[in-house]
Amino acid sequence: MVKAVSFFKRKPGMSVEAFQAYWRTAHPDVVVKLPGIRRYVQSHTLPSGYRKGEPIYDGIAEVWFDDTRAMRALVGTAAYAAVQADEAKFIERSTMGLLVTEERVIKDGPVPENGVKNVEFVTRKPGMAVDVFQQYWSQVHGPLAALIPVVRRYVQSHTRRAAYEAGRAPLYDGAALTWFDDTQAMRVSATTQEYAHVRADEANFITPDPPFIITREHVIIA
Repeated sequence: MVKAVSFFKRKPGMSVEAFQAYWRTAHPDVVVKLPGIRRYVQSHTLPSGYRKGEPIYDGIAEVWFDDTRAMRALVGTAAYAAVQADEAKFIERSTMGLLVTEERVIKDGPVPENGVKNVEFVTRKPGMAVDVFQQYWSQVHGPLAALIPVVRRYVQSHTRRAAYEAGRAPLYDGAALTWFDDTQAMRVSATTQEYAHVRADEANFITPDPPFIITREHVIIA
């Protein structure tokens, strides 16, 4: 199974409240009609994320399909055209990005009810091969992060190798998704020795200060 991760900002002049309400209550009507869709999750940036200015993204959408062939089959369909037309009502399309990813579950815990989800967009160190990066991230760094006690669930979404073909460079090499009971638990995590080890290890394989958003997820299709 593959997962499309899209990230974006709302239309200029649109309030956060209006954006989130439309995205959650109206937009799913067209998305759920996509042929081959298996799962659909929205993750909305928390209102508190706007206190110090605009976050890098207003949220991410995750959509699962059996394979990339099912995704390519959407092109040219009326259902896909309807999704794109509706996106223009609340998304600034020039800000949209897309990663086609494969998930690696590092810590297979349950998603906490009313919990928060941290989404971090990672980029490998310059000169590091994609396969070396992916192996290090999942097999060395991942187990370190899984040791942080208050992390309830941890999933890595690795950008698929096909995204690098013909010299292409995706915007990010993946996204790290971690779930916590609440933002207080996130703050607690940053005080732990395990977290310090994770932060120190990041220098071994990713560029500094990866962008992130703190979100609350809404499962549309389970």
